[in-house]
Amino acid sequence: MENQSLSLQPYMLKFGGLLGGISVIFALMLFFLDMHYGQEPAVNYINYAITITVIVLGLYNYRKENDGYINLGESLKLGLGISLVSAVISILYTALLFYVLEPDFMVKSLEMAKTKMIDENPEMTQEQINMSIEMMEKFSGMGTITVVILIFSLFFGFVTSLVSGLILKRARPE
Repeated sequence: MENQSLSLQPYMLKFGGLLGGISVIFALMLFFLDMHYGQEPAVNYINYAITITVIVLGLYNYRKENDGYINLGESLKLGLGISLVSAVISILYTALLFYVLEPDFMVKSLEMAKTKMIDENPEMTQEQINMSIEMMEKFSGMGTITVVILIFSLFFGFVTSLVSGLILKRARPE
C-alpha cells in the first residue's frame, strides 16, 4: 500500500491560473463598463465568491485525485499556492492597467476619493483633506499596491483554505 500524496504544484498552477484568469476577465469587464473606479460592495462580494469557489474547487479536486485524502497541511499549502499564483496574475494585470490601459488611473482614483471624502465628511478642514490626500498619494505607487495585493491574497487564501481544509480533510489510514 502506497502512502504517497500527489504533488501540489500542478494544482496550484492550474487553479491559481484559473482564479487569476477569471479575476482578470472580471476586472476587464468592469474596465470596459467603466465601473473599475467605484468600490461597490457587490463587486467585492463577487470577487470573494470567485476566490472561495476556485480555492475550494482546487482542494476538492486534489482530494478526489489523491484517493479521497487531503490533510490540513496540504490544504493550507494548496490554498496559499493558488492564492499566490492568482496574486501574481492580478499584479501583472494591475501593471497593465496602470501603464497601458489607463495611465492616469491613479490620478482619477485620487480625485474621486477626494470628492467622496469631501461629500461624506463636510466638517473636514482643507488642511485635513490635504493631509489625507498626501497620505493616499504616498500609498498609491505600484510597489505599495503590489504588496497590498500579495498580503490580501495570501491572507484571504489562508483563511479560505483553513476553513475548507478543516471541512474537507480526510487522513490516510495508518
